[in-house]
Amino acid sequence: MKRLFNHRQQADLPRRSILESTLAGSWYPASAEELRGVIREKLDEIPASEKPGTCRNILILPHAGYAYSLSTAVYGVRELLGQVFKRVLLLAPSHRAWLPNQLAAPEAEAVATPLGEIPLDVAGIREIARHFSVLLSDSIHQQEHAAQIQYPLLQYALSDFRLIPLIVGSLDAAAMERATAAIAPLWDAETLLLISSDFTHYGKDFQYTPFSEQAEQEVRKLDLAAFEWIHKQDRRGFLDYLERTGATICGQYPLALMLAMLDQPAGLTLLHYSNSLADSRKADNFVCYLAASGHCTRAAEKQDSVLLNREDRLQLLLFARSAIGYVFKHRKACPDDYFAAESSENIRQELACFVTLTKRSTGNLRGCIGEITAFRPLYQAVTARAVDAAFRDRRFPQLTEAEFQDLEIEISVLTPAREVSSYQEIMIGKHGMTLSLQGCFAVFLPQVAPEQGWDLETTLTELSGKAGLPGNAWQNPKTKFTVFEAIVFSEDSQA
Repeated sequence: MKRLFNHRQQADLPRRSILESTLAGSWYPASAEELRGVIREKLDEIPASEKPGTCRNILILPHAGYAYSLSTAVYGVRELLGQVFKRVLLLAPSHRAWLPNQLAAPEAEAVATPLGEIPLDVAGIREIARHFSVLLSDSIHQQEHAAQIQYPLLQYALSDFRLIPLIVGSLDAAAMERATAAIAPLWDAETLLLISSDFTHYGKDFQYTPFSEQAEQEVRKLDLAAFEWIHKQDRRGFLDYLERTGATICGQYPLALMLAMLDQPAGLTLLHYSNSLADSRKADNFVCYLAASGHCTRAAEKQDSVLLNREDRLQLLLFARSAIGYVFKHRKACPDDYFAAESSENIRQELACFVTLTKRSTGNLRGCIGEITAFRPLYQAVTARAVDAAFRDRRFPQLTEAEFQDLEIEISVLTPAREVSSYQEIMIGKHGMTLSLQGCFAVFLPQVAPEQGWDLETTLTELSGKAGLPGNAWQNPKTKFTVFEAIVFSEDSQA
C-alpha cells in the first residue's frame, strides 16, 4: 500500500500499524538476547584508547549485514552511549524503489525488531510532507535494508526516542534544496541525524572494476578521498568527485542531503573503515564500510523550543479556531483580552505572527493575514489575525460555517525583522523576507519559497511582482530588504 502525500494535499493519515523487521534471522540475529550479545561483543573489541569524549549528533554508518559491517558500525554506536535524543532522523538510500525527486516514509505508526518497537514521529513526517514530496509506503521500507539495519543499533544505544526513517531517492539540484528546507527544521537540539551508506562496491557483480591490480588499496584511496570532500562539507565537490570517478557509494544522495543541511563546521571525523573481503566468499568482489561522526550545534531550535513549547502551540491553535468560531456564534470578533486568563506567560510576549488557513480537502489556500512588527501580546495577535484571515482576506469571500469544519490552521510566529545589506544574505528555507522600493512593499514567509520550489532569484522576482513592481526590481540598488525567521506549526503537525 502506498500513496503520495505532499504539501498540496492535506489529509488525515489512516490508522497506523507496526512494521515488522524483515532482516531478523538473516541480516542479524532473530533473538533479542543474541542480538544484544553480538552488538556488545563487537563494542568490547574496540580499543579503549579510542573511546570518544565529545557529544556527537551526526553519524554515518554502513548498512550491510552485521556479519560484514558491524565491526565498523559499532564505532558509531559507541558515540551514542550515554547520550539522550528524543528523535532520530534517518536518511537512507533506495536500493529497489525508483524515487526520482522523492522521499519515502512508512505508513506505520511504529517499526519493530527483536529488541522491541520504535514509535515513529508521524507528526514530523507530516511536517516534512507539507513542503516536499513524500511517498508513504510500508512495502518500500520493508524491502529496504539500508534503513532497517540501523534500528537495533539505535535501540541498543538509545532509549525513549521517536524515529523519522526516510528513504531518499535521486535528487536533482532544485529538489535537493527543497528537501533540505523541508527536513532541516526538524533537526533540532534533541534530534540525532543518522546517514546510512555503504561506500564503494567493487567487482564484476557491481559492474565496477577500474583497477587491474591492488584493487583493495586503490578502492581505499578512492573512498578516503570521497570522505575528504565530506569532511570539508563540500557537497558540490563530493558529487562531482563521484561523477568523475564513478565511485559506487550507494548513499550519495543521503550524504549530499546531510551536507546541504550543515550550516556550520561540523567536525566530521572518520571513526573506522573496512571492507567485506575478510568475510566474503568472492575475493574479487567486495563492499566497503565507513563510520564517521560530527556535531552541528542546533542553537536556533533550542531557542524556539524555549520560546514556545508544545502546550503553548496547542493553546494558540485552539485560540485561533475558537476566535473564528466566536464570530459565527456572535457575529462579531471576540474582545482583545478574551483569552487572557487562559494564556501562559510565553504567549503573552509581544510577538508578530501570520495565520494561514488551508482547506484540508483540497490543500488550497483559504486565507493568510499577519503582521511583521510586534505590538501586542502574541495570543491577541493570533486571534485577531485568524479572524482577519477568515473574513477579511480580500482574495477570498468570507469563510462559511460549512468551510470552517474543513479548515486547517497554521500559525507562523515571527522573530524580529532585521535589515540586510544585500539580497545575497537571504537564505531560502530559513528566512522570511520583505522587499520595499518607492513606497511599494511585499513580504514572503520562510515556507513560501520551499513550498513552490523556487530558488532565490525566482523568489525575489515573485516578491517584486507581489509588491506591484517590475520583476527585476529586486536588482535595483535602492531596494531594501529585511529578513526574519518563523516558528511554524499547524493543527496537523501538533496532532
